[in-house]
Amino acid sequence: MKIALGADHAGFELKQLLVKEITDLGHDVIDLGATCYDALDDYPDFAQSVGETVAAGKADRGVVVCGSGIGANIAANKIPGVRAGICPDTYSAHQGVEHDDMNVLILGSRVMGVEVVREVLRSYLQAEFSGEERHVRRLNKVLAIESHYTHIHKP
Repeated sequence: MKIALGADHAGFELKQLLVKEITDLGHDVIDLGATCYDALDDYPDFAQSVGETVAAGKADRGVVVCGSGIGANIAANKIPGVRAGICPDTYSAHQGVEHDDMNVLILGSRVMGVEVVREVLRSYLQAEFSGEERHVRRLNKVLAIESHYTHIHKP
């Protein structure tokens, strides 16, 4: 898989580790920055870059890292086609993909330990959407909500 990866200043150090983890798991990384530590790097910029890359089909999935994960999650979910989730544990990471077709993983560098991050990442990347009728039905409802509000707010 191609994995789009981005992080603000708070997630920059962890992002370096994630590049290696993702490639070690046999996936390709599209590194969307930050490319150096800069306190002026803001999470919305990287959440947008990763989200747009995934929504456009240029990456199969995405990962965004910020301090808590909250800001990046809010920003990424503003992009039509993105289903981002904060996953502090392995169950949430695989269940988010299997049941909800989550396509962007959000991690909080200031609230998660490195070993937990590795396990969560692995769980996320190994999971596949189940395609079960109940999950498809629920996903279609989510997509209908997105479509409704996307059409209402078009300029």
